[in-house]
Amino acid sequence: MNKRKVIIVGAGPGGLSAAMLLASKGYEVDVFEKMHYLGGRTSGLQLGEYRFDRGPTFLNMPHILEELFRESGRSVHDYVKLVPIEPFYRLVFEGAPFYVYKEPVQMIREITRMFPGNEEGYERFLQQESRKLEALLPILQNKHDSLIDYLHPRFLKALPKLTLTQSLYKCLSDYFDDERLRLAFTFQAKYLGMSPWECPGAFSILSYIEHAYGIYHPIGGLHRITEAMGNVVREYGGSIHLGTGVKRLITAGGGVIGIETEEGENRYANEVIVNADFANAMSTLVDPAAAGKYTEARLRKKNYSCSTFMLYLGVKRTYDLPHHTILFAKDYKQNVEEIAKTKVLSADPSVYVQNGSVTDPTLAPEGKSAIYVLAPVPNNQSGIPWELVKEGFRKRVLEKVMTEGGFADLEEHIEVEHMITPFDWEEKHHVFEGATFNLAHHLTQMMYLRPHNRFEELDNCWLVGGGTHPGSGLPTIMESARITVRGLLKKHGVSQEELQSVGGGGL
Repeated sequence: MNKRKVIIVGAGPGGLSAAMLLASKGYEVDVFEKMHYLGGRTSGLQLGEYRFDRGPTFLNMPHILEELFRESGRSVHDYVKLVPIEPFYRLVFEGAPFYVYKEPVQMIREITRMFPGNEEGYERFLQQESRKLEALLPILQNKHDSLIDYLHPRFLKALPKLTLTQSLYKCLSDYFDDERLRLAFTFQAKYLGMSPWECPGAFSILSYIEHAYGIYHPIGGLHRITEAMGNVVREYGGSIHLGTGVKRLITAGGGVIGIETEEGENRYANEVIVNADFANAMSTLVDPAAAGKYTEARLRKKNYSCSTFMLYLGVKRTYDLPHHTILFAKDYKQNVEEIAKTKVLSADPSVYVQNGSVTDPTLAPEGKSAIYVLAPVPNNQSGIPWELVKEGFRKRVLEKVMTEGGFADLEEHIEVEHMITPFDWEEKHHVFEGATFNLAHHLTQMMYLRPHNRFEELDNCWLVGGGTHPGSGLPTIMESARITVRGLLKKHGVSQEELQSVGGGGL
């Protein structure tokens, strides 16, 4: 067998990033994807004349993507056109909307308009969070598969910046005195599926990253990125098998030696990389006797992110509103506690709306709009009977979008519609407990305490994606692929020069 043969389970952004890097370095790569499309949650959805992203809708830290393609011998700009979004988003509290910009002068002007007296706090935020990000980058870019890693100088230097005793909300309270402004810089905890009152203070870098690097929309949708990755893999001779699910990992002698497909075919490889939803993969693909501490019973005891309720709406009119709008619940803290703690449906949910057609005319026909609506909701540990409540919740969400979001008469102009509930995420998209942002990012589930990139329970088995280090979010998922590929190359004894060709220049 070719010693440089790798099987990758799952064609999400993590698996495709790893596939690109390995194929470009001469590895024989086979990617197996259960669905009939690329991208996993970062895939596209076509509804008649309308095009949507199924999951993530914007890209930040674009230099990570650029580096990844460059390390694979390609330029991402030959495949995807990235357009900066400015303002980032319109935040709607009770009262006038607040617009968030990358350009500091515009941002300070907007803070003065809405929250006078907080300008100095914003300038301090930019300065201090820049230093925090610089300190934290090395520990986010590198493996954490041994406790000895914590003794490395890069970790010891970063330790004070982890703000282990503070929540994200508390960190931002040091900069701003207005509750709404604090929320404007902490709601990004939702990208991790967490509450800003529970999320570790280290993640204050999330909002800073937006302000430092900007937010981008790929023309055609974010799924154009995973499609481009697939093209690069194929250009290097790699194979992507769509509609070919994996039934189980084949193990022998404490390691993985291949896969069995759902059609009953056995395929063997020197290394296997798992990009499927981590908990779902462990509970369905791995024999319980080989799963070690990741048996299904133990996995159900772990903490998971929230889920999301989704509406994809093809609408026969346009809206002169920004690309991104976030509608905050009147009592945001209560809304977050209902999602993460009491696990009940909020009477007043927070809602995100993407009006992508205002930026990208390819998403809908002229004079029409592709409207994407997301409401964070409890994951399926809640026991919410979604088949019974989804229509009522849909009505509640749409009413908020129309009355508070400015999308007047939206419902009467809907031509096509698709809904995804947490139940659908679990049953149709194979997301454990419907937790769309994977394992929660509590301190007890981060770095060494998160499943390792070089999977600790099985030899020849590697992980990429939101369920391993560094965690959820597109830049971090791409970084997980780089960490994993560097580890795999090092195991195979490649030269230091080849190791350095898979960099770690971002989050």
